[in-house]
Amino acid sequence: MMLEGNQRGGAYQMARHLLNTKDNEHVEIHEVSGFVSDTVYGALQEIHAIARGTKCKQFMFSVSLNPPPNATAPTEYFQNALMRIENELGLSNQSRVIVFHEKEGRRHAHCIWSRIDAQDMKAINLPHYKRKLNEISKKLFLEHGWELPQGFIDNALRNPLNLTREEWQQAKRSDQDPRLLKQLFKRAWERSDGKPAFQQALQEHGFWLAKGDRRGFVAVDYKGEVYSLSRWTGVKTKALNNKLGAPDDLPCVEDVKAQIAQNMTLKLQTHIKAVEAKLKKDFQPIKRAVQTVKTRHQSERQILKKKQAERWQTEERQRINRLPRGMMGLWHRITGKYQRIREINEQETLTCTIRDRDEKQALIDKQLAQRQRLQTQIQKTREKHNKIVFDLRRDIGLYTEMSQRQDLAFKSGQNLAQTHSQN
Repeated sequence: MMLEGNQRGGAYQMARHLLNTKDNEHVEIHEVSGFVSDTVYGALQEIHAIARGTKCKQFMFSVSLNPPPNATAPTEYFQNALMRIENELGLSNQSRVIVFHEKEGRRHAHCIWSRIDAQDMKAINLPHYKRKLNEISKKLFLEHGWELPQGFIDNALRNPLNLTREEWQQAKRSDQDPRLLKQLFKRAWERSDGKPAFQQALQEHGFWLAKGDRRGFVAVDYKGEVYSLSRWTGVKTKALNNKLGAPDDLPCVEDVKAQIAQNMTLKLQTHIKAVEAKLKKDFQPIKRAVQTVKTRHQSERQILKKKQAERWQTEERQRINRLPRGMMGLWHRITGKYQRIREINEQETLTCTIRDRDEKQALIDKQLAQRQRLQTQIQKTREKHNKIVFDLRRDIGLYTEMSQRQDLAFKSGQNLAQTHSQN
């Protein structure tokens, strides 16, 4: 069931669209709930009136629900889809209007929710609603056994040799739905007229045609998993042979795995180079930031140093000026006042020294904290890069191991053949 949603205003225009009997052969008002009014026009005007108490301009969320052509979709299917949408988007318990349209032998539904939370008088946020609707839609197609639109299959299963590094990592994290795989094999089978077209259709989604040990035709995915074509296409062996011919000219499973391992290793090495290039690019602004911080910190320390030196000179002159000279200085020495002034100056010198030291240390501590925050960013960037490279190298190791296993199996077969020929 295709789900198309959007946030919108225009209550009057929306009501006219829902009740349009000119372009639709049948219009059924299925539900008007959560409103004072029991009409579509009245309900949508209520949403508009409540929204005036907020700054929200797109106060409605509209979703159209379209089953595939010629598919049987009872009302329960629509209700189940609406429940999932509400749970996923946080629209449960919101006022809503549901209207069914029938046109040219197809039945579809429209549901309009109020986005305004009447208690808090705020619009409900709907982040990533298009992606969420697509996920719900795909699950509905699979659960009801409907043929998936090509776009769903293309996005879910693609040839890994054509994937970017980000798409490769996402593909590794996602589990393949067997229902999705079955649809892929059936689609490839139904839309091909012979072996070359079938091979091409499979390779577009990361599968390679091979000759099986006992099952005739098999498919091998990029992980080295083997799939029986008769089982996954739902086609008997005789029909496979009629369309594809004999499997004798196809490579065996071991050869296909070795070729896949080689191709994937080269692709992953390309990904590693891309990661290293991206790291270099990502580090450019960080390097500039490090240099900027370094220059600023050096300047701040020079300014403080100059400020302290100037202040020290001023204070030192003040201390010197306190000491009497000439006959007065001699008299102060006799009376002991000179020694007391010297002690005051010495104490003040010590206090100023500690003050300057603490000022300098405070600046150093502040700068270190700033630099450490920048270093944390550098460390996170490096760790992220190292993890990506580690994962890619591990993947290369797995494909290398797969290739080595095929080489060992080939050599074992050769040795066995030589032994039989000697006997």
